[in-house]
Amino acid sequence: MAGQAGLFLLQALTGFLTFALLLRFYMQAFRVSFNNQVGTFVVDLTNWLVKPLRKLLPGLFGLDLASLLPAYLLQLIFTVALASVQEGVEGGSPGSLLPLLLWFAVLATLRFSIYLLIGALLLQAVLSWVSPYSPLSQPVAQLTRPFLRPIQRVVPMVGAIDLAPLIAIVLAQLLLMFL
Repeated sequence: MAGQAGLFLLQALTGFLTFALLLRFYMQAFRVSFNNQVGTFVVDLTNWLVKPLRKLLPGLFGLDLASLLPAYLLQLIFTVALASVQEGVEGGSPGSLLPLLLWFAVLATLRFSIYLLIGALLLQAVLSWVSPYSPLSQPVAQLTRPFLRPIQRVVPMVGAIDLAPLIAIVLAQLLLMFL
C-alpha cells in the first residue's frame, strides 16, 4: 500500500515536470513567444533544471536538448521505479532490463508529447468558441499551427467550423494506440 502511494506521488511529480519541460521544448521549437502567462509559468517552473543543463548540453539544430533530456530522464526514473516495484514482487533485477526500460522511457516521453498536443488542441477549440481574444489564444494557436495547417489544406471548413482540430485529435489518439 505504501509502495503504491509512493509510486503515485512519483508519477504525479514526474508527469507534471515532464509536461512542463515538454511544453518548454515545443514552445521553443515552434517559436512560440514566452512573453505570456503560460510561457512565464513554464520558464519559472523549469529554469532550475534547464539553465544548468544548457551549460553542459548545447542545442542541436535549434532544438533545446536541455529541456528535452530532463523530460526523458524523468520518464526513465519513473519507469525504473515502476519496474523495481514490479520486479520486487516477481524477483529479478531492473538492471537486466535496462535496454527495455530505456525504450519504455522513450515511448512514455512520446506519449506525453501527444497528450500535450491533444490538450493544446482541445484548449484551442474551447478558446476559439468561448474567448477568442484571450491572452492564451495566441500561444496555443502558435503551438498547434504546425499540426493543423497540413490538415486545413486538405479538409475545407464546414460552414464556419474548422474540423482540423477534431481530425488532429483523432489522428493523435490513433498514434497513441500504436505507442
